Amino acid sequence: MSFIVKNARYVYTVNSTDQVLENTTVVVRDGVIEAINPASLPTDIKEIYDGTDRLIMPGLINTHSHLAMVLLRGWAESVNLDGFLERVWAAEGAIMDKETCALGTELGAAEAIQSGTTTVLDMYLNPDATHPAAIKVGLRHVTGPIFFDFPGLDGLEWDQRIELGKKWPVMLEAMGGPEVPIYFMPHGTYTDSPEHLSEVAELAQDLNARIHLHVSETLNENNTVQEQYKKSPTQACEDTGILNVPTVFGHGVHLSESDIAIAKMHGTAVAHCPSSNLKLGSGIADYLHYVKSGLRVGLGTDGCSSSNDLDMWPVMRLAANLISIKHSPSDVKPTQLVRAATIDGAKAIGIDHLVGSIEVGKQADLIAIDLTALHLMPVHNVAALLVFAAGRSDVVDVWVAGKQVLAGRHLTTIDEKELRSRVSERIKVLDQVKVK
Repeated sequence: MSFIVKNARYVYTVNSTDQVLENTTVVVRDGVIEAINPASLPTDIKEIYDGTDRLIMPGLINTHSHLAMVLLRGWAESVNLDGFLERVWAAEGAIMDKETCALGTELGAAEAIQSGTTTVLDMYLNPDATHPAAIKVGLRHVTGPIFFDFPGLDGLEWDQRIELGKKWPVMLEAMGGPEVPIYFMPHGTYTDSPEHLSEVAELAQDLNARIHLHVSETLNENNTVQEQYKKSPTQACEDTGILNVPTVFGHGVHLSESDIAIAKMHGTAVAHCPSSNLKLGSGIADYLHYVKSGLRVGLGTDGCSSSNDLDMWPVMRLAANLISIKHSPSDVKPTQLVRAATIDGAKAIGIDHLVGSIEVGKQADLIAIDLTALHLMPVHNVAALLVFAAGRSDVVDVWVAGKQVLAGRHLTTIDEKELRSRVSERIKVLDQVKVK
């Protein structure tokens, strides 16, 4: 948990001035960044990481995903969201028991870390099983109880969901792992009634929890909620008290000007998931307009069954290219996209006091990029290199709260071969699932 990164070619701090330091040394003690370029090195820290030809930056932050759904990668292709849900729910019904949710989360957490993601805001069933699985791999895993009006695949009735919510803060503390906030996760305004959303909002206020839910992912969702409740999903969130606690909207593709104003007033954040939204034909969220309107916006992959991977690098690139399409190439600022994938994601989730930038006093969630790759030469603009050229194969080392969880592109926490074997065995059950 204590080490020195010595003579890194670049350290991209993502601090308030987006400072990029050259030939830099970073001291980490007990998982916390103690010094940057100190006058002298501490003699009691013996572990030295050679930063030659390395770019050190904060770990990427995924603000919306469903990690366990990595087991359904490629299961629902060439469909919109409604067709996707039909296929996926059938598959989930066949295999997604508590044990399999844990297995899928372990696989998803491993994929995330190997691509340089150190924090994931993860919405999925059985968080009491998924959270330990993610911690096992080393991920900073932000999750919480999920709420549906109906029993769902976990079989929980509404009263049982509320009881789990009441117990969750104590359970979360007992499970340990990197520090994370308390979250409650009602699925959305079309799967949770206003009465139930109000109950979750009240519970969140009582327990100092935050909320994450799907909002305005598709026009069909907007129309459904409008027809049923005579209001937009954002208005439904406001009227039920959801927005009285810090909230992250998953997707937020189709927010009206009124929705944006409501979200801004409450300090609500948006998780922009361009790869999933485009693949399912859900639409294009106007990231730049949201940011200029004062919303906090982070980036997300969504689940692997819709976006097919948990790689944040193409998400950055796609978000940048969509700004060019919706606005102009002159509006694309690479530093802004790097911030969206790091510190802005941390702000959205509510952990920017812990991570998201390389600054003294913050926890050492760091990644190292290998700059010897031919496709990363030459380096004229570090931010542009990260947004438009770098990829997960360039990530060689990863630390979460100072613990090295990836070393030389290999996970240090689990046996990758053994994980592959368990996954291969479990997904054989899917061969029996028939969906038209």
